[in-house]
Amino acid sequence: MSTRDLATRRSTQQNRALHKYLTMLADALNDAGLDVQHTLSKPLELPWNERLAKELVWRQVQIACTGKESTTELDTREVDEVYRIIDRHMAQTHGISVAFPSWND
Repeated sequence: MSTRDLATRRSTQQNRALHKYLTMLADALNDAGLDVQHTLSKPLELPWNERLAKELVWRQVQIACTGKESTTELDTREVDEVYRIIDRHMAQTHGISVAFPSWND
């Protein structure tokens, strides 16, 4: 592995922040009264949770943007790119914006 790969590999702190963000996004969607069906046009009423936010929102954008299936493969730039796309979409379509957690949260 090159030095550049090591420098851009997702850190443990960023991994924790990613999962905290997904939990916060799920909570914000639930608080807004948006279930999975309403948000993603799925024929199923489910409250959001971290796993659903990761699989149905984050991973779909991640694969489309990076071609990478696992969040463990993302570097720091890619995490930021996926987050920004999701945040912009949620803000424009549902009026929900969730800040990505800081490293200290």
